[in-house]
Amino acid sequence: MDPVNVREFEALARERLDPVHYDYFAGAAQDEITVRANESAFVRLALVPRVLRGAAAPALDVTLLGADASMPIVLSPTAFHRLAHPDAERATARAAAAAGTIMIAAMLSTVAIEDIAAEAGKVAADPTLWFQLYVQPDLGFTEAIVRRAEAAGCRALVVTVDSPALGRHERNDRNAFHDLPAGMRCENLRELRGGEPGSVRQVVLSPEISWRHLDRLREITPLPIVLKGALHPLDARLAVERGIDALLVSNHGGRQLDTMPATIDQLPFVAEAVEGRVPLLLDGGVRRGTDVVKALALGARAVAVGRPVLWGLAADGEAGVTRVLEMLRAETAHTLTLCGCDGPSAVTRDLVREVRCCH
Repeated sequence: MDPVNVREFEALARERLDPVHYDYFAGAAQDEITVRANESAFVRLALVPRVLRGAAAPALDVTLLGADASMPIVLSPTAFHRLAHPDAERATARAAAAAGTIMIAAMLSTVAIEDIAAEAGKVAADPTLWFQLYVQPDLGFTEAIVRRAEAAGCRALVVTVDSPALGRHERNDRNAFHDLPAGMRCENLRELRGGEPGSVRQVVLSPEISWRHLDRLREITPLPIVLKGALHPLDARLAVERGIDALLVSNHGGRQLDTMPATIDQLPFVAEAVEGRVPLLLDGGVRRGTDVVKALALGARAVAVGRPVLWGLAADGEAGVTRVLEMLRAETAHTLTLCGCDGPSAVTRDLVREVRCCH
């Protein structure tokens, strides 16, 4: 099958992945209500285009925290790419760099951040990498891995804050999948004390992580900090007041607390709380260019895609990721044209309204 849209890549990936690994990527917490809602919520939003605006062909480029991206679509941090393809995060980095967009490299990568950066540098003179971080109670390790990200050329830290504990994935429980198979390691964790070097079991998710840890992070690095996973408007407002540079509106792909709202439903409330003082990104459920434009209309500067990248990687390595990004780029440009917009900045709130009927 030759996929003609992003969703078709998932079917192809499922054929090629070990069923246990497919379940790890596709699965989510408990009844998986939130992960389904992330996609279905976009269906309840209708685009109301403008006409006769004389708009030029859309230019998709955006600027995020001082970095230029060729489109308002970046790669969300996802773990364990080696489960999807032997080239792992190396292939993903090359595809992102070739597309001219931002890859957020996961702390739980199966390729070290230094090697990810090197691969991106093979295809682009000045690629943009951000690094995703779970702040650890071992602040010495936290600082060490931040220094590695800085040295590798990462331009921002994306701090995941929605994980005071690990979400319960019943698919993983049934499959007894709780760590990487033999021969694979989280390469960024080899310096973390305790347990087998490189094992995901070394990571500590602690409810004690608080704003003071973010304050400490600000003290040790000049990198911009993106807060990932703050859905409550009060938390979003606090983040801005404490100097956070951007917010990634995310429910962790439904993988943590089930029955959280879909991110696209929560985006307007977060946007209202921050009042344009920092840029917003959104991940969760983006599968079409129409989804991208809806998110832009509701306050996002850009969207981040996670599972679609993994489906492309599993289906055809670097080429698969490239095609997924090309599809989303082309659909976004087409949607902007049909809505009478010459670029992301021309998208306004009045282009979207909620409808009762779901397809």
